[in-house]
Order: sequence, then C-alpha cells, then structure tokens
Amino acid sequence: MKIKINYFAAMLLAMFAGGGIGAQGAEQPKKATSHTIEYNKKFLGAHGLDENDKQDFQDAEKGFMATLKDPNIKNKEGRTVFDISAFDFTKDKPAPDTVNPSLWRVSQLNAKSGLFKVMDGIYQIRGFDLSNMTIIEGKEGIIIIDPLISEETAKAGLDLYYREVEQPETGKRPVKAVVYTHSHVDHFGGVKGVATEQDVKSGKTQILAPEGFLKEAVSENVYAGNAMGRRSTYMYAAPFHKGPEGTVGSGLGTASSSGTITVIPPTDTITKTGETRTIDGVEMEFMMAPGTEAPSEMLMYLPQFKALCSAEDATHTMHNLYTLRGAKVRDASNWWKALDEAIQRYGDKTEVLFAQHHWPRWEKERISQFLAKERNGYKYMHDRTLNLINKGYTPVEIAEMIKLPPEIDKQWYFRGYYGTLNHNAKAIYQRYMGWYDGNPANLYALPPVEAARRYVELAGGADKMIDNAQKAFDKGDYRWTAEVLKHVVFADPQNSKARNLAADALEQLGYQAESGPWRNEFLVGAYELRNGLLKNPLDLVSTDILSNLTPEMLFDYMGISLNAEKSKGKKLAFNWIDQNGKPYGFWVEDEVLMYREGKPVEHPDAVITGDKLNFTLIAMQAVPLKEALDKGMIKIEGNADKFQELIGCMDKFNGNFNIIEP
Repeated sequence: MKIKINYFAAMLLAMFAGGGIGAQGAEQPKKATSHTIEYNKKFLGAHGLDENDKQDFQDAEKGFMATLKDPNIKNKEGRTVFDISAFDFTKDKPAPDTVNPSLWRVSQLNAKSGLFKVMDGIYQIRGFDLSNMTIIEGKEGIIIIDPLISEETAKAGLDLYYREVEQPETGKRPVKAVVYTHSHVDHFGGVKGVATEQDVKSGKTQILAPEGFLKEAVSENVYAGNAMGRRSTYMYAAPFHKGPEGTVGSGLGTASSSGTITVIPPTDTITKTGETRTIDGVEMEFMMAPGTEAPSEMLMYLPQFKALCSAEDATHTMHNLYTLRGAKVRDASNWWKALDEAIQRYGDKTEVLFAQHHWPRWEKERISQFLAKERNGYKYMHDRTLNLINKGYTPVEIAEMIKLPPEIDKQWYFRGYYGTLNHNAKAIYQRYMGWYDGNPANLYALPPVEAARRYVELAGGADKMIDNAQKAFDKGDYRWTAEVLKHVVFADPQNSKARNLAADALEQLGYQAESGPWRNEFLVGAYELRNGLLKNPLDLVSTDILSNLTPEMLFDYMGISLNAEKSKGKKLAFNWIDQNGKPYGFWVEDEVLMYREGKPVEHPDAVITGDKLNFTLIAMQAVPLKEALDKGMIKIEGNADKFQELIGCMDKFNGNFNIIEP
C-alpha cells in the first residue's frame, strides 16, 4: 500500500532517480566558457592530485563477477525504479569541459555496478542504488548489511548473488540476519526485498541495528520534511537530466532508486561498543558511533575475515557535516574520535575495509593511512574552524580562509565529492555559534525581496546592475555575477535578462564544482531560472514508514501543520484511544495544538478510537475523514464535525515552492 503525502517526501530523502524529465522541452544548457575550461584544466595540479594514480580504479574493479543483463530494475507495475546504466556515459572517457575532472573521476568509479567479491565469504552489490549492499556468508545462510533504498533494488541485488554464487543443487542460502549500520533510508529501505516480516516474526531472520535506530530512521526529516523534500530536488537533481551538461551523480554514489521504501523494526539492538553477536557462525563485534554521519550509527569488525565495515564514517569522500537539503549539523569532533577509536581497536588487525558506499580497500598499511588521514581531516577542519572563530572571523570568512594541509588535500579519498570544506566549516560555526555572525547589522536584516529592491534602487536600476554583472561574467567572475543578479531577480522575478545571465553564471559554477551536490545545486538553479520550477513527480511514501511514527511525532507534526489564521479563536478538544487502549488527549487553544500522553481531556468534543496507522493517515489528510469512517478505519463518539473542523485548520504543504526566486 502506498499513500500520497507529498509533504512527507523528504523522510525518504526525496532523491529519487528519474529520467531526464527536466530536459524535455526546456532551454538547453550552454557550453563551458573559456574561463571554466581553464579552471578545470588546472584543477588537479592545483591540489596536488595525481591523475596517473589508478589504484582506485583497480580497487573498484577488483572481484567483479557479473551485473544485470537488463539494466532497468522495475517495480511490479513495470515502472523503472533504477537504471544501472544511467551513468555509463562517464565510462572510459576523459572529463568533458563541462565537468570538474576530479568529480568526473569519482563518477566513473561510482558507475561501476554489479556483484563484487570482496574476499572469500564477503560480497557487495554496488551501483544498484545510492548505497552498497554487503552479503556475508555464514555456515548455512547469509547476513545482509544495509539492504539499499528500495525493495526492488535490494531483491535484484540478492537475486544476482544467488544467480552467480549459489549452486543449484544446494539451493539458495537463507537470509539469517539483516544489519542496519545506521538510520538513513539508503541503508534500510530495501529490507523487504531480502527478508519478510513473517520470517522475522518467526525468528528465521534477525534484524540488528544500533540503539535509537527506529526513532531516528523515521524522525530525522519529519518536522521540516516538506522543505527538505523541495531542497532535495536541488541537492540530488533527481528529475534533472543525466549527462556531461547535467547531473553526473551525487559524489557519494550515482543516484537513488525510486522503488518501494520498507522498514522492519529491529529484533536486536546494539547499545555499547564491544558487544558481539555470532549469527550462523559469523562473529560480529560492534563499535558505536552515534552523532557522526547519523545520529544512530555503528561500525562492525568481522574477526574471521579480518574485515572492518566502516558504515558511512569512512568512505572515499569528505562527507557532509551539514547536508544541503537541510538537517541538524553533525559533530566533527565525534567523527574524528570515532575514526581514531576504530584505528585503535581494529587498525592492526584489519586486512580489508569496506563501507556502505564506494569500493573497499585492502592491505593493512593502506587501510591505516586511509583511516588516519580521514580522521586527521575531520579534526583539522574542526580545530581550525574554532581557531578562526576565536579570532573573530565570521562563517563566510572562515570558509574562504580554511585550507586542508597538502598531505590531506592531495588524497583522492578525502576530496569534497559530497561534503566540501567550504560548507563544512560553516556547519562547524553553526554548531558552536548559531546563525548570528555577531554583526548587529545582520541581527535584524531586511527580508530578501525588500532588500533586493533597495539594492537595485541604490545601484541606479536593474539595467546598471545587469551591465555590471555582464562585465563580471565576461571576466569569469561567476560568483559575483550570481551575487549581483540574485538581487535583481528578487526585486523583479520577470526580468528575463537578469534571469538568463544569472542562469549562465550558476551553470558555469556547476561545471567547475568538484562536489556532486554543489554541481546539482547550481545546475538546477540555472534550470529553474530559465524554465521555471523543476518538479519532482514522485511523492509516494510507504505505510511502513508511517506506521513507525511515534504518537509524539504525529502530534508534533499536527501542531506544525496547524494554520494559525484558520485556528484563531477556536477551542477544540479530543481524546484518541489507540489499539492498545492507551489514551492521548489533544486540544487547540491560542492557535497551538497541545497534547498529553496517557492523560485524556476531561470534556472532549469527541473521542476517536482506532489504530495508530489509521489515525495517522486521517490526521495527515492522506485519507478523508468521511471515507475512514465509512470503511470503519476509526470510530468517533461525540461530535465528529469538530474533528473535521480541526483537520480543516491544518495545512497541506506544497512541495514545489520557489527557491531561486521569490
């Protein structure tokens, strides 16, 4: 069952793979300018990057066994949810003028898809989704680590393993356990493609996860979900065309699948470092890493394989401390300490390191250097940012000043393919200092439209600003071009000359970007200035996710959805009795929705009885109240019209609001 709730799209990261719908009937992208060509030409040398170093290509190809004969993974309705060949245009070709050569390189590496043998007993499915699925062989069955985003892609990966590895006479090895390394959807959403709820309930399949997994998995993007979903269109460019003038991937992987999102709650929770589990003869030692790449995250060591799974804390990119779609800032201090602990615990006994993105690394010395340099990188950006904070510099100033030490900067595996040093430094500032830079002029700043109109007037009109911007563009100063023209566009969104020139500048910035998300942000912004809103048509959310919302999350979201104007002067009170007979009182007064767990209100307008999922669907306006009552999804004693009145006071958020213009 799927329910249309577009304001919940970001709970699923809203980064679905699609065809090139954004390019159809749209103004075509332009070529790289001479300034961009020159910038990209010099980029590798400027950072000491050795383009003759082919080790990553050898590692990414090592152990390749097979891939799908048909590259299109489809759902039950026949819709393609992932095309593993979508980024084949990067293969065996030099970087085009329109793509930063460093980003092109990692895009080529990420485009290598199929079943890979990491070592005897360990396999990976790579390039079937944004993330990897790892398969560990036990005595009789297998253990799955992180079953991708979608049920369909996970099943396709498992079927490929069975086709290539299993012997027909012995039959398919059963899935004895599924391990979720952390609470992001690309690491659990495909679980029902490899396991069934029946097998989990019967004990045939265990589900292991770190402490706090379920809460974090469904809550990260609930409260600001609509805004995150819209911003994800910029960060991941899912509806945008793929190609040398379009998206070339996310840096962390290629793209995300758009299939069925599922979740099965854990049957076993890991709570502290050093805990071990032996499943089907495979011993796993866990190391907790909360507050690093995810609020709930863990690494694991497999002694019999001398293998370390670094989850998403050590991959072949500098990661995000702040994700551009919007989320709470991550802790760089926790991150480097987790990597150092991994070095101390496992560094001298790890012979293969694999992560749930990118490709593995082999050999103790190479692994030790990899972990140490990444650890040092996160600590450096943390300490250096705070050093500059304490000298009085603002976040924008710090982002321009901070540079990695050459020995870290030149490592391919710590380049800013996903996170960047620039926006990570700003994230560290935000974590410690908040949004305010200390300048009183910025404490009570004018809103963008009003400020823009005054800037245009001050500059002598839009034409003069556009002329100035054109001169900057001709010199290759695309940042200043974009800065000037954002004011013109916000002052007059209909100014086509300003829009087109701003689009040209953003496009060139995209062509120069080493970061996949930065490239996507710039190119989608350029597209929308030229063509209008780039809509993401996929807004389906599985009931697996909704059913695991806590009542607290639901009531919080109802409060966020309450429209202050519509609820002005209203006093409404209700009790909800869940499927276990537990009461919840909730009411509206002073234009806010209040609630209490286990404490019904004394004189409710109505009492609602029904299970949590049905109540959620009604409260979120996924199912009309009348339809729910007619179908017996819930029962209401008292004044049902009052509950309908409450629902009528709640907003249904539009997931396609403007970003690049007012």
